Amino acid sequence: MKIVTICGAGIGSSGILKVNAEKALDALGLQASVVAADVASVRHVSEDANVILTSQEFVEAIGDTYAEVIVIRNHFDQGEITAAVDRALGEH
Repeated sequence: MKIVTICGAGIGSSGILKVNAEKALDALGLQASVVAADVASVRHVSEDANVILTSQEFVEAIGDTYAEVIVIRNHFDQGEITAAVDRALGEH
């Protein structure tokens, strides 16, 4: 399984989401690779992704994808991120 975190430059908020998604996976006992990327490279990076975590402002730029796109409102809310990862990947 693969999670991609997206932001404008691929180093700021996507980096925060990456770290928090990894914490969520550990807490849930799930295995997945987590990759932080910028919005310009999202199509290439997310080709084999199961989930994309991002802010509302980047959803339209993601375009068509087979991955489940999840909008995270607060990148520092570990509960929100853990719940989103659990909903998306917990049943697999």
